[in-house]
Parts: sequence; structure tokens; C-alpha cells
Amino acid sequence: MTNSALAQLEGVHFSYAADRPVLSGVDLALHAGERVGLIGTNGSGKTTLLHLLVGLLRPTAGTVRAFGSERKTERDFGEVRMRMGLVFQDPDDQLFCPTVLEDVAFGPLNLGKTPEEARAIATETLEMLGMETFQDRITYKLSGGEKRLISLATVLAMAPDALLLDEPTAGLDEESQSRIYRILRELPQAMIIVSHERAFVRDVSTRIVRIDDGRIVATE
Repeated sequence: MTNSALAQLEGVHFSYAADRPVLSGVDLALHAGERVGLIGTNGSGKTTLLHLLVGLLRPTAGTVRAFGSERKTERDFGEVRMRMGLVFQDPDDQLFCPTVLEDVAFGPLNLGKTPEEARAIATETLEMLGMETFQDRITYKLSGGEKRLISLATVLAMAPDALLLDEPTAGLDEESQSRIYRILRELPQAMIIVSHERAFVRDVSTRIVRIDDGRIVATE
């Protein structure tokens, strides 16, 4: 582990219950320019790891660092969440505004942008993803693939330094998977990508890490 990492876990343990450990001494670092594919079986701790990095969960032991500082308190992680965007596995956990434009503009508004600035950022982000015609669409009426792209847009609109993507292609058809793949390959942000789609992970990642029984057991 080095201090040059954007984010890192050092000897991290986590349990939802005392007799049910999920992570057992995990060490993992994400550096600028990396796209780390995180693979493992169901229940191996992949989503838990992402949530620990942004403070949605707190380790029972070990250290979480992000952007050069140890992170412990809610205030610490407030800064992290502005710079490290988490795209949830279920888009319905991320999208809650009536229209697509409102959802994408929500993050910039929370960062202190004016309504005009937030709207401009949201419009630009949707254009970048080829979703400009979706601005006035009703969010809950979108298809699964469309929701995943809009979820990504809500995070990208905040101009994060890093992305955490939880199963970004789950349940998508081949065309939608290809679209997500092309977008991720072109983005400059460092990212950790959790996926069961081994071919997708292999093609989009700069390195692959496998987690098994709560530990990092292999890298490729």
C-alpha cells in the first residue's frame, strides 16, 4: 500500500453479526488510471467492500483511506462521497426524482451549483452518454438498461475522481452491455467494477482482483 492511492483498505474486517464475518483482513488499493475488476461468488463481500469505501458501512477493524487521509467519521466520508461515485447494483436505489433531468441535476445542486448550472451540467452529461433525448422522460418508466445509464449519469454529473460500479451490466441485453462497456472504456476516472460477467470484467479492467471467503485471494 502506498499513499499515492486514491482509496485503500488496510487490514479491513467487517461483520454484520459477530458469528458471521464478511471481510477478514482485506487489503486493496485503487490508483489513478486503474480500472480494477472485483470478482467473487455471491456473498463473498464485493458489495460490502464498495460500501466500506464510501462510508455506508464502517469496518469492525482495519483502516479506510481515501484521497490521502484516513476516514472514520461521517464528516470524513461526506467529502469522500463527493469525489468517489458509487453506482448501486439496483438503479431504483439511486433514482428517485420524477424526471431524468431532475435526477441527474440533483448531485450538482447538492454541490452548491445554481439551478441553471446544475441543469447545464445534467444536459452535458446526458449528451456525453448519448441520452440527451431522455431529459424529460419519467424515470420509473425507463427500461432496465436505460435506468443503469441514467444511474451512471447521476454520478458522472458530480465529476468524481473515482467510480465504484456494482454489477453495471446485470440483467442487460447484449446491446446495452456493449454500450456500457464502450462508455467505461472511454471514461478517465479510476474505478472498481464488481461483476459476475467474467468476459466483461476482463475486457474493461486494467487488473482483476478476486475475493473469496472474505479475503483477497488472487490478482490478475
